[in-house]
Amino acid sequence: MREKKRLDLRWSDIDPNFHLRHSVYYDFGAQMRTEVLNKIGLTLAVFAKEKVGPVLFKEECVFRKEIHFGDEIYMDFEIIGLSKDLERFAFRHRFMKADGTLCAVLTLNGAWMDTVKRKLTLPPEAIENGLEVLPRSEDFEWIATSKSPK
Repeated sequence: MREKKRLDLRWSDIDPNFHLRHSVYYDFGAQMRTEVLNKIGLTLAVFAKEKVGPVLFKEECVFRKEIHFGDEIYMDFEIIGLSKDLERFAFRHRFMKADGTLCAVLTLNGAWMDTVKRKLTLPPEAIENGLEVLPRSEDFEWIATSKSPK
C-alpha cells in the first residue's frame, strides 16, 4: 500500500497563470520523502550518525492537468526500483485531485552517498531495513548497475 497525504496549497505556491508553480511539485516531493523516512525511523539524526545520505541523479515531473489554488490535492509515494545491493533507488510521487484525476507524476533516481568520503556507498543496515518496509509499486523493477551480474 503506497503512502498518501493531502497537500495544503499556499497562495505563494501559485504562479502568474493561477496554477501550481512548477517548482512546488519538487518541494512537495522532497517534503513527503522526508516525512515517510522519518515515519520509519530514518531521520536526519540517523543519516548524520551513519554518515550517509541520499543523492539524486535525476528528478523529473510530467505535468498532466493543472492544479489551482483551492483544489483538494493528494500525493502518494512508492518505490519503483532498487538495485539488488540497495545502493540505487527510484521513487515516484503522483499528484491527484480528490476525484482521482492524475495531475502530475514526479519520478527520481538516486543512490546513497558517504557524506565524509563524498562517494556512493551501500546503505547501512538501518537504511536497508527501512527500504524493506516502504511501499513498492506494482511496476517495481530491479535497477541494473555496473556491479550487477551479467
